[in-house]
Amino acid sequence: MERKGIVTIKGNPLTLVGPELKIGDKAPEFSVVDKELKDVHLRDFAGKIKMISVTPSLDTPVCDMQARRFNKEAAGLPEEVAVLNISMDLPFAVSRFCATAGIDMVKTLSDHREASFGTAYGVLIKELRLLARSIFIIDKENTIRYIEVVPELTNHPNYDKALDAAKRII
Repeated sequence: MERKGIVTIKGNPLTLVGPELKIGDKAPEFSVVDKELKDVHLRDFAGKIKMISVTPSLDTPVCDMQARRFNKEAAGLPEEVAVLNISMDLPFAVSRFCATAGIDMVKTLSDHREASFGTAYGVLIKELRLLARSIFIIDKENTIRYIEVVPELTNHPNYDKALDAAKRII
């Protein structure tokens, strides 16, 4: 399934691959890899609230700031909240970024292998094979409680709105 007109990069329209998820939908399973190349799935966070920050590439300024902001915010959230960052960056680049930026509270994951997350959550950009900047908050029962797909790839998400949504379900 392809959807056009949802996101742009510098005003140029892009195509998203996958379904348009809605609040109240069951969160789809996915398979990504961590910095050590181990498989990670949604089910690995069973019983936790999942705050998923999705970035096109950690090697860009807005993505860098997004990862740092959620890393800072994660320190103040209870253990029942798993804060994840998913991008198409290679695990080696993710590891380097985390070491350099001091990212230690967010679990950084790569969707580069199968684009499993991107296609399941409808945020894979066909033209770039990157993920659209977005935030998903999933409750302990794996119901999606918050979604933001940022319309312009180069803009920031609404951090405060996402954090408020997460705090409401804690």
